[in-house]
Amino acid sequence: MAFFTAFVVLALPFSVFALDNGLALTPPMGWLSWERFTCNTDCKNDPANCISERLYKDMADRLVADGYKDLGYEYINIDDCWMEKERDKDGKLVPDRERFPNGIKALADYIHSKGLKLGIYQDIGSKTCAGFPGSYGHFEIDAATFAEWEVDMLKVDGCYADPKQMDDLYPVFSAAVNKSSRDILFSCEWPLYQQAAGMKPDYQKIAKYCNIWRNFNDVVDSWQSILSIIDYYIHNQDEFVAAAGPGHWNDPDMILAGNFGLSYDEAKAQFLLWAVMASPLLVSNDLRDIRKEFSDLIKNKEIIAVNQDSLGKMGKMVQKNGNIEIWARPISPLSKDGKYSYAIVVFNRNIIGSASNVSIQLNSIGLDSPNCYSTYDVFKPEIVTKYCPQDTLKVQVNPSSASMIIAKGQK
Repeated sequence: MAFFTAFVVLALPFSVFALDNGLALTPPMGWLSWERFTCNTDCKNDPANCISERLYKDMADRLVADGYKDLGYEYINIDDCWMEKERDKDGKLVPDRERFPNGIKALADYIHSKGLKLGIYQDIGSKTCAGFPGSYGHFEIDAATFAEWEVDMLKVDGCYADPKQMDDLYPVFSAAVNKSSRDILFSCEWPLYQQAAGMKPDYQKIAKYCNIWRNFNDVVDSWQSILSIIDYYIHNQDEFVAAAGPGHWNDPDMILAGNFGLSYDEAKAQFLLWAVMASPLLVSNDLRDIRKEFSDLIKNKEIIAVNQDSLGKMGKMVQKNGNIEIWARPISPLSKDGKYSYAIVVFNRNIIGSASNVSIQLNSIGLDSPNCYSTYDVFKPEIVTKYCPQDTLKVQVNPSSASMIIAKGQK
């Protein structure tokens, strides 16, 4: 989440601590409340959908009961609006007493009892985007508090902070969290605010202090929003690919499948592209009321396997012909001649008309193993076909949709 509000000038001494927490060796997966539930604090009139311990327990229950946890979705993430408007007399953050009557530690205990992990939200500035107490001036005490509550992920926003000082502020907070008594995945919005201010983020530095980082605008529940994020990633893809890897990932924001603004084909395109870009898969929807086709989409084992591939290489767009784009991501296993396998996404930006028939000569997109490939569609993995680099792969893709083909090097 990011509201571009006024900031106050902040300054803290800079300390060099390289992030070394052993977390996010593959992109984190889970559920995040913001896009679907935003800052709904009206528990009197909307008790099932307000930001409260009930909401996060409900979603944890669904992750387990409906099979998401078994596929890797393990984080339940609180976003903004969870706290009181003032810290306590000792300077510690206080969860809203009515909406979180048992406190965050009790909620963490419940989440952990389900075999899941709990994430929470703060801000690098003096206030959060919704006006609650920020962490500026309280980095050490907040890091210790989150560790005491047994939090597993911390998302740090950038409202009410000067983007020019984020190169100092985020490393200091990261160091405080990394020195706490608990391993906490550190999620930044550092580059988002800097690019919005016309600055050029230093992604190599950011990767030293953040496990994941938001690069661009908040996703909202519309196809136009998804396209704008994809375009930004294409424009910066070489820099983003160079910064990504095990323990440090670009974050294009939440998965929206199952909400109101995307058709099934559009949701499919987002999920496939986020997977090939090695992005966090943090869904923001109502798992208590999601249609089966969307649930099946985000539970597709073949797509998740691409996203979680142990090589940790981010994919990118490798070919474009009009409104048809070809994306490719190197994945395991390596063939006997040391060549990568690949996940190939064919993305159709056309918004009207019938499905497009796309032909791809494999060696034109970098697939050059002399031992050929075993290929299959991630929605029909039982149908395997052999293709060699000089062969032409043919794929049919609906408008505003995508298809993913796996090409495994033969051993």
